[in-house]
Amino acid sequence: MSIFPRMSLRLEVENYLKEGFMNKEVVLAFGKQEAERKFENLLNHLSHPPSFTTVRVNTHLASVQHVKNLLLDELQKQFNGLSVPVLQHPDLQDVLLIPVIGPRKNIKKQQCEAIVGAHCGNAVLRGAHVYVPGIVSASKFMKAGDVVSVYSDIKGKCKKGAKEFDGTKVFLGNGISELSRKEIFSGPPELKGIGIRMTEPLYLSPSFDNVLPSYLFLQNLPSAAVAHILDPQPGEKILDLCAAPGGKTTHIAALMHDEESLRSYQNLLTEFFWMHPAVEWDRDQTWLVLGL
Repeated sequence: MSIFPRMSLRLEVENYLKEGFMNKEVVLAFGKQEAERKFENLLNHLSHPPSFTTVRVNTHLASVQHVKNLLLDELQKQFNGLSVPVLQHPDLQDVLLIPVIGPRKNIKKQQCEAIVGAHCGNAVLRGAHVYVPGIVSASKFMKAGDVVSVYSDIKGKCKKGAKEFDGTKVFLGNGISELSRKEIFSGPPELKGIGIRMTEPLYLSPSFDNVLPSYLFLQNLPSAAVAHILDPQPGEKILDLCAAPGGKTTHIAALMHDEESLRSYQNLLTEFFWMHPAVEWDRDQTWLVLGL
């Protein structure tokens, strides 16, 4: 079910992707017309959240089954007793999959509205709450404790601080405002906490904000597959030149059983040291020291 507009790309970008997707093998297997239909279907899917949230287990601290049980308990608390399965990936044994439920029907839209930027909207679709910096607009009467309908400004046309917005927007669900409109737009610039706590998201996806941080690493499936495809072995020397925030780096180290034969670098110094809390750095030697 498509509820969001088809992903819009610059023409040269779309043509480049289409050329790569509709290669000789695909056209030969499906025919040109069916291949074009599949490409359009792909763009439609890319404008929606994935079917599963994926997390990687820190197998240094616990078994996958133990962490799976802990995660099931956490999800029960988050979803108020709703039973949501946690599945182990059939091929990537240290990866757990949580089905995303949605789009959910019968969510009543509220008179009080908040508009968020597209990046914030994407995060909400993946299970995040709305943080203050992501709020672009709010109804003039919004106060703390109000039930608010949250929309994403997918074209970036809403002006910061606007009291209403009639442009293109997509509904993300309802939440409870933690702050008033005045506090959001007239408060101190360093205000960065939760502005709206999502209670009825359109897509029910778990939040991993401080959820089992030592045991789990929130990681998209393609990223989690990289280290397994690399298949690092103890004794090998590996150089990771794109290492922030450290997901693939720590995964490679885990598969190598923490042998000190992995170096990681990042272009920007500020990102170089912004790694997952499970990682510590020897800043003189730039060797990875695992605090797992």
